[in-house]
Amino acid sequence: MKRVHLIGIGGSGLSAIAIVLLESGIEVSGSDREFSPLARQAQAAGAEVTIGHQAQNVSGADVVVRSSAIPDDNVEVTAAQAAGIPVLKRADFFSTLTSGRRVIAIAGTHGKTTCTSMIAWILTSMDLDPSYIIGGVSKNLDTNAHAGGGAEFVIEADEYDRMFLGLNPKYAVVTNVEHDHPDYYPTFDDFYQAFWNFIGRLEAGGELLFCEDDPGAARLRAQAQQSGFRTRTYGILDAGYDYYAHGLVPNSAGGTSFEALCTKESSSGAVQVNLQVPGKHNVRNALAALAVADMLGLPLSPAASALSEFQGTGRRFDVYDQVGGVILIDDYAHHPTEIRATLEAARQRYPQRTIWTVWQPHTYSRTRTLLDGYTGAFQEADHVLVTEIYAAREQKPEDNFSSEQVVRLMEHPKTVFTPGIPEAKDALLDGLGENDVVIVLSAGDADQLNRQLSHALRERSKTSFKGESGVGHLHSV
Repeated sequence: MKRVHLIGIGGSGLSAIAIVLLESGIEVSGSDREFSPLARQAQAAGAEVTIGHQAQNVSGADVVVRSSAIPDDNVEVTAAQAAGIPVLKRADFFSTLTSGRRVIAIAGTHGKTTCTSMIAWILTSMDLDPSYIIGGVSKNLDTNAHAGGGAEFVIEADEYDRMFLGLNPKYAVVTNVEHDHPDYYPTFDDFYQAFWNFIGRLEAGGELLFCEDDPGAARLRAQAQQSGFRTRTYGILDAGYDYYAHGLVPNSAGGTSFEALCTKESSSGAVQVNLQVPGKHNVRNALAALAVADMLGLPLSPAASALSEFQGTGRRFDVYDQVGGVILIDDYAHHPTEIRATLEAARQRYPQRTIWTVWQPHTYSRTRTLLDGYTGAFQEADHVLVTEIYAAREQKPEDNFSSEQVVRLMEHPKTVFTPGIPEAKDALLDGLGENDVVIVLSAGDADQLNRQLSHALRERSKTSFKGESGVGHLHSV
């Protein structure tokens, strides 16, 4: 295999594959609708990137890999098929990509990007040079992918379009199992069955790690154990888990300090961890990462030290800027559980500040299916702005279902419908006080809001003077 062409190279999945292939000495070309930051990263690494889909782009490729967003009638797909070039999805290509490596796969509705990033960072910091594919850019590693010389391949196991069913892991982590992607999995049972099928992909002699705090993961663990799989557990709700955290306290870095205990099948004992990233969900992610290190036979003390240095992943509680006293944060949360966890983490880090949350719902099917969860997910925010639903891959429903209807059902008393990013920006500029926090929750295009808001605040600060309150009186720092 000399050259691989990637249709949708600007997405998190295929851009990561591009990096691994390039670092493995394979030529890469790719196409996408626009130059995303990840497409530019792939281009900088040596990929030939074309904007726009054209039949000639696949000429000379040995294999074509397409993202889940690329339809069957895409011009490059049909051109490749006509030329007899294999056209694969990620799931079909994973066996080639991970061949000869010990695969560590992290699955779950939430937390898999951060957990994958933590494990990759631990192994890298211990000079094991792992290969990895992460669903976001690790701040410590400054990339989302790497082809290493070590034995391990750490990979985020994406359930969408059943991508994780292309993996054959030696070790698999399940952070949680909650219904998501209703456009692809109409019911929770459909979703759960996909995870059970993923468990069945485990290599002979492999091990499974489950977050026992989560009911869905706990149910899956019980089923796996009854079927003869080797399982371990982690969490913070029961000291009887194999890996348990206790003594959780906020620390001066804005995260959580705790003692991690290994209670079974391990002589590692206890280690102290001082996370920089906030929230109980990140304590669980860190526990999973420590557990994987222990399952690999690695000493936990340097693993815990690496976690204490962990700075997070792009768009996961990502502090974008600070203008005057206003802190701007980007976050990818788009499921009710993720939103709740992110806002609880924000309240932990900023207990005395006013928190403004801008939520851009993602896809009509998800918003409608999980509506009951969304209406009560914002308790820790002081103000909530809701933009129109980001359609992504979906068409607007015939009944014109809209965020405006969602806002009417919201339990939070200070929820406002701001249809677009300009309206949300104006509402924030009118309402923000000197020491407020803005958290933009979006898996769509609302991440541009903080960029626009940062610019507007800095421009305003140049001509304003310090007054009693309001953004118009802020001084930049």
